[in-house]
Amino acid sequence: MRVEDFDMFATLLKQRSGLVLTKDKAYLLESRLMPVARKWNMKGLEDLAATVRTRKDESLLRDITEAMTTNESSFFRDQKPFDIFQNLVLPTLLETRASRKHIRIWSAACSSGQEAYSLAMLLSDNAARLAGWRIEIIGTDISAEMVERARAGVYSQFEVQRGLPIQHLVKHFKQNGDKWQISQALRQMVSFREFNLLGDLSPLGQFDVVFCRNVLIYFDQPTKTKVLEGAARQMAPDGVLYLGGAETVLGLTDRFKSVEGQRGLYTPAAGGFVPAPGLKLVTA
Repeated sequence: MRVEDFDMFATLLKQRSGLVLTKDKAYLLESRLMPVARKWNMKGLEDLAATVRTRKDESLLRDITEAMTTNESSFFRDQKPFDIFQNLVLPTLLETRASRKHIRIWSAACSSGQEAYSLAMLLSDNAARLAGWRIEIIGTDISAEMVERARAGVYSQFEVQRGLPIQHLVKHFKQNGDKWQISQALRQMVSFREFNLLGDLSPLGQFDVVFCRNVLIYFDQPTKTKVLEGAARQMAPDGVLYLGGAETVLGLTDRFKSVEGQRGLYTPAAGGFVPAPGLKLVTA
């Protein structure tokens, strides 16, 4: 790939999605954009670059952005955050939200929906305790294709074998040929929408829990700060923010502080998540 073409695509992706591509990722750009070039009946990436420069076709720009921002996901990824949610966060919210019986959860950059559905499964397991409660799970992603996949809730054998306990597969999925579809009951627990984290987050409303895991690693420092501060404005004062294992708020924003003893778990600095009495789930 020509240097000028790489620079043009990198600038385009940074502007539209926040994704930062360094020169050593040229191979990734080539492998993901060649299918886009073929879809648009172009010979290769030089033709694709030339078309982008001369014709600002939003459909083409969307295809390029989605090809580069579609990331891997899996059910109960890394497991520990879900253990913390079930054993610490949820019991605390059941106490602190008892008067209004309403909890809102956001799965940011949800990809094909596995994280959001993992949370729905945990909440389904706690159905008796949640009787009379209104639970909202919202999954958002920049990719329209991923949002449609998430809404359909259809996964391959490989996808359901990665991290999904067999009891959840039996309870919540129906097999159709070589695919598995998550139950209608769980699909109704989650709403998915197309959304860009770089935009105005206020239309999403306020959340008690935000999962924004393994997203910031793709951004530069100013973009990380923008996303974190945007998320902070949408959170309840005693809400919790989940980040990925390689992510932190340190050096990026003072809007969050760590939840003591809980790696990867943060809470708004102006308020603060306080575990319910007796709950002391400490993680390494």
